[in-house]
Amino acid sequence: MSDASPVEGSTMWMRCNLENGTGPIQYVWQHETRSGNISVFAQGNTSAINVTDVNRNHTGWYRCVATNAVNSESSNRLWLDTIFGPDIPQIDVTPYSMTERGYSALERETVSLLCQAQSNPASQYVWFYNNSQVYTGPQFTITKILRMHTGDYACLAQNTYLNTRSKKTISLTVYYPPDGPPSCSVQPALNHTSLRLLCSWPGGFPSASIRWTGDLKRLGQEEADTGQQTNPLSSTAILLPSEGLKSNNSLFTCMGSHPALKQSTECSTRTYVPPALPVCFAYVTNNRQYLMLSCSWDGGAPKALVWWEGPGGQGKGGQENSNILILRYGTARSGKPYTCHAKHPLLVQTKTCRLTLEAPVLLTQRRVVSVYEGSDVQLTCNLRANYLPVSEITWFNNQGVDIQDTLKYTLLRTSAWANLTVRDTDETQDSGEYRCTTSNAVGGTEINVTLVVKRHPMPPNATLIKVMYNGRQRNEVELEWQVQNEEQGGWTGFILEHRLVSERPGRRGSSNGSKEEVEERIGPQVWYRNIIQDPEVRSHTVGRLTPTVTYQFRITPINHRTIGHPSAPKTPAEPRYNMYPAVIGAAIGGMLFAAIITALLLVYIIRNRNNNPRLHDMLFGLQHSQSRENINFPEDEVVGGSEGGIEDIGGSSSPGPAMALPRAASPLTTSPLSATTPTSQAPSPGDDNEPVSVTITVKATGS
Repeated sequence: MSDASPVEGSTMWMRCNLENGTGPIQYVWQHETRSGNISVFAQGNTSAINVTDVNRNHTGWYRCVATNAVNSESSNRLWLDTIFGPDIPQIDVTPYSMTERGYSALERETVSLLCQAQSNPASQYVWFYNNSQVYTGPQFTITKILRMHTGDYACLAQNTYLNTRSKKTISLTVYYPPDGPPSCSVQPALNHTSLRLLCSWPGGFPSASIRWTGDLKRLGQEEADTGQQTNPLSSTAILLPSEGLKSNNSLFTCMGSHPALKQSTECSTRTYVPPALPVCFAYVTNNRQYLMLSCSWDGGAPKALVWWEGPGGQGKGGQENSNILILRYGTARSGKPYTCHAKHPLLVQTKTCRLTLEAPVLLTQRRVVSVYEGSDVQLTCNLRANYLPVSEITWFNNQGVDIQDTLKYTLLRTSAWANLTVRDTDETQDSGEYRCTTSNAVGGTEINVTLVVKRHPMPPNATLIKVMYNGRQRNEVELEWQVQNEEQGGWTGFILEHRLVSERPGRRGSSNGSKEEVEERIGPQVWYRNIIQDPEVRSHTVGRLTPTVTYQFRITPINHRTIGHPSAPKTPAEPRYNMYPAVIGAAIGGMLFAAIITALLLVYIIRNRNNNPRLHDMLFGLQHSQSRENINFPEDEVVGGSEGGIEDIGGSSSPGPAMALPRAASPLTTSPLSATTPTSQAPSPGDDNEPVSVTITVKATGS
């Protein structure tokens, strides 16, 4: 290239050098833009081209491609950078808003001015505000633009390489509407006999336009026309005489528009009479120095005019909406009315309310209140009427002390009554005169209530009729009692007591010991209590007793807090056992046991009849034997031995000697029959009936 950075409009050439190659050779010049698009710029059979009138579109990469019949070769790329500019700047305003004077912006908006001018190398930018340099750079941003920023803004673009420049100027106007919406109000006029409509919307550039619409009557049309102009006005007022007003609920609207706003804004006001009647009440300051009579007529548009008139010239001039008449405490006239007057422009007649001040009078349901000890009692105190001014009711106890809420006293009060509750009454502490007082600015009063706290009557006596152990273990005792004169009532429960009086000897490895040792083991004789709160109960079981200790029990009736006389202490009795079932059971068991043993013995004798024929013949007869000897049974031997001799079974002497049969020791049984009985001793020689000692050994073999 003859010039790699030519100035726009100049001339330059480009040449493609080829070291060797066989002709003919074709040359193609390729142009690649910044975006990567490649196009053919020129082509031919010459190695050089001339470019006249170079422009900014020629900027880019250039490559030469040489082609012959053999092959094709490409050169390296070269960059052509065209120098130009700057063009006339283009100014973009954000946010965009055009007016007849140029650009406009709203106050406190962020306005951005962007200047762009085509140039290579890139332009340098300088911003001017009213011919004063304020910023350097392409984008000038004003954060929260103000009304003082209105004026001309110029952008100067410079090409430092060519030392050329260009400039453009715009006009920027900062518009700002009035703060907030229009303000509407309706006011009384001519001593609350007419209305005045006021609409105000001051401020803003340019001035806002406002006008009235709504229920405007013909009689006020001339004045209304003044407010219905569309010329810029900051405020307007309309006077409407009472003859042209509606009686109630009229709506008036003020419309406002401004160039800085896309749509108009409005405010409305309504005229109406207060919905209720005037309200009067009285109250006293905390230090009781002044009495305040307050009168108010809330609501309504415009506000009503109120004033006080009282007896003896006591009164106060008019004020809007509310009025307070201040009187020194104690100077108010009792029984004389104080009148509050109220006037509204939409009404012809005035409204009134009255207060009549009177000294309070207290009442109570009962002047003497009687209650049993331990109960809660309520004393009442209330005002006969709703007196003005209202004062708090105060209670004083039987000691003259001002009562507050405590565990003993509970106060429940309103403006018309106060109830005092005395909890858990006591005969000595709570009986007496209680005083209820109140007062207001006119006078005061008090009333006494006598509280009589009575003790509960003595409950009737009770007697234990049954105190008995319920088993041989001696650890539980059943008790029953009866109450004398049950039809009279007068008791709420019982106290069942027991104490330890002695310990039985020979138990727990202890001997009788002395009285002091016994008392040391069982401890002091203290009555242990068990409270029974059911008055209908007549029996109770005490368990977990020590079997070796002797106890005493007694019963005492109670009536709330009154305790009766305890019954005579009683010691538990042993349970009555019935011996007949035990004896009969033991006899039947013994008979069954003896029958079983006898049956076994008979079976054994029958099976061994050959080995012991005499024993068999003795039990079953002598049919097969001629022996007439009498042999005593072992049972006879036992009976005889216990009585000192042996009884003869047959009742007569036998020729042969009588022999005692010992009891066989059998391994099959442990009954008395299985024990070995020693043989009886023979009588002295010379006795005709000399017994013969015979030993019979019985052996049983298992089958």
